Amino acid sequence: MSVIQGSCLCGTVKFEIGGPIVKFSHCHCSQCRKGHGAAFASYGRTRRKDLHLLAGKESLKAYASSEQARREFCAHCGASLFWSGNSDEFAEWISVALGTIDTPITAPGQMHLNVASEAPWYAIDDHLPQFE
Repeated sequence: MSVIQGSCLCGTVKFEIGGPIVKFSHCHCSQCRKGHGAAFASYGRTRRKDLHLLAGKESLKAYASSEQARREFCAHCGASLFWSGNSDEFAEWISVALGTIDTPITAPGQMHLNVASEAPWYAIDDHLPQFE
């Protein structure tokens, strides 16, 4: 497997993923919609140990958007970069905003999550599995 490179909008925060991305999802919850300014947020989950910051660590800021979630973003451009759960169950995992990945990748097994909260102005019209 090759290393996956990524960065924020302004290029201050740069990272690489040295292991596989194992889950690809499009989250429609209100926090993801607001955090990304879009109908949904697309994330890929990887092991935290495989994510390495190459530059901009001091510019990476975090926000606890709920008791369950921590979101990380670039302090300069505001790009949403990472999402992680606060429970021990998912402590070894981190989700990377797929739009920040610079290396071409394939994304098998995609799904829509929290579709009960989808934006009223957006209709999901693909064949991917949907979960409430």
